[in-house]
Amino acid sequence: MFHSQLSRKLYLAVAAAGLIGVAGCSSQPDTAATNQAPKPAPNQAAKASPVKKPAPAPAKAKADTPKVIPVAAKATQPAGHVITVPKGTPITAIVGQTLKSDKNHQGDTFVASLSSPVKVNGKTVLPKGAQITGKVVTVRKHELKVQLASVVLHGKSYDLETNTLRPSDKAQAKSKTASADKSSDKAEQKDKPKDNSTLSAKSQLTFRLAKPVTVPAKG
Repeated sequence: MFHSQLSRKLYLAVAAAGLIGVAGCSSQPDTAATNQAPKPAPNQAAKASPVKKPAPAPAKAKADTPKVIPVAAKATQPAGHVITVPKGTPITAIVGQTLKSDKNHQGDTFVASLSSPVKVNGKTVLPKGAQITGKVVTVRKHELKVQLASVVLHGKSYDLETNTLRPSDKAQAKSKTASADKSSDKAEQKDKPKDNSTLSAKSQLTFRLAKPVTVPAKG
């Protein structure tokens, strides 16, 4: 009987200890819940705000470069007064080379020079010796025709338009015997055919302007 009472007391003690343990566990805070509690929000002031880079200064507008305005070309007409040589003015030139119908061609040029000055109202506009350029305009068998094309004055060339002449139109050299006996000359000219196939060097021809030409005048 003693043994049964002891066993009963031991059982009650164990049961009481078990109840105390269960009560202690229920009274402890839930550590897991505590651990899961939301962390306090970080101090916003503590956060380092991103440093804003200063906006780049606007580029300075380039100064407008002044445009270079091309200078107008100088007039080709020499400064000073000009004078017009009228149509029909005679121009006598000395041919500087020999021309032949069987060697030269249409469009060939030749050199000549003024044998006498050209004057307008008593004033010399084209001096004696001025350089002249002529050209061959017609070439046929035993015949050619020429005319003047330009004249050089003060280092510049000016176009000329004249009538055309043949070699037989050259000025004949005057002699005392020819002037003394004109009748004999006329008879010889009728009997002798005119040679228009060759224009010899140093031949002198007098052309006439077919169109006026304007050239600079001195003074």
